[in-house]
Amino acid sequence: MAEKIPIGILGATGIVGQRFVQMLEHHPWFEVAWLAASDRSEGRPYGDAARWKLKTAIPARVANMRVAPANPEGAPKVIFAALDASIAAEMEPRFAEAGCAVITNSSALRMQKDVPLVIPEVNHDHVKLLECQTWRKKSGGFVVTNPNCSAIGLVIALAPLQLAFGLDTVMAVTMQAVSGAGYPGVASLDILGNVIPYISKEEEKMEEETRKLLGKLNGSGIVMGSFAMSAQCNRVAVEDGHTESVSVKLKQKAKPEEIIEVWNKFRSLPQEMKLPSAPEQPVHYMTPSDRPQPRLDVDSGNGMTTTVGRLRPCGVLDWKFTVLSHNTIRGAAGAALLNAELLKVQGYLE
Repeated sequence: MAEKIPIGILGATGIVGQRFVQMLEHHPWFEVAWLAASDRSEGRPYGDAARWKLKTAIPARVANMRVAPANPEGAPKVIFAALDASIAAEMEPRFAEAGCAVITNSSALRMQKDVPLVIPEVNHDHVKLLECQTWRKKSGGFVVTNPNCSAIGLVIALAPLQLAFGLDTVMAVTMQAVSGAGYPGVASLDILGNVIPYISKEEEKMEEETRKLLGKLNGSGIVMGSFAMSAQCNRVAVEDGHTESVSVKLKQKAKPEEIIEVWNKFRSLPQEMKLPSAPEQPVHYMTPSDRPQPRLDVDSGNGMTTTVGRLRPCGVLDWKFTVLSHNTIRGAAGAALLNAELLKVQGYLE
């Protein structure tokens, strides 16, 4: 590309906003041109406003940018959003109505009938739903969402199984990292040496979003996946990486070597088109009996690969296994960035 597409970030000072800044620093297609956050950050240099928590330094150019008011006026046409759901529900439609392409990590609009909920490797065809949005018809703007951070790793692991064998029942128990709660997140005295067996609305999100993601596009809507789905979600004292213990019942019988083969061979449109943020291998099966582990495996594929291990028979369903994904990369900023790359190659960001 001769010129990079200017993009804006809503909620730029939070953990996911910081991930967007980090991942966009050397992106070949997109360039940060506008940053917005809360009123208390407005007008300040980003380097002062953001309590930077990532292991790499703030890009110098972005650190010196002034945080703008969170209004569509003066914003670029492509917006990455990393907002709390309550704020996003009001703000994202306002930007779409003004003609912006809003690519969001928020849960506010995910289950709306005409809003695509997309993992490019799994359901890239669902992007077409955006053409049904009133914003699109009036101003050209639209909203595309990526899934909950716990749903996305699960669905990437389930998609090859659904394609090859069909899904009948899915049960998942999560052990979710504290970074998923943002910053400052969970108080240290609440999480250290502890497991918190409740994350507000998380189980509902996993159950609904998984079935929407693995559903079928039918004209102006999605026919939800027909399999049964149950989730239990826990917060644990891990910095990054959501681990999930999963059991599945398949519609067709499968041997363990067949399941592992479909995981390791799974490729889709992002790999075929060599999208910049797409991992070479979306799903990687690890053979050691004690893997995957967040400390050792969370950065697989630059944080964009879902790692699976411990496949074994399940005494209640058919099979059980462990899934690990990076919650603020593949489960948040990286997911939205990959969606933006998909939208670019499909002509929606022109």
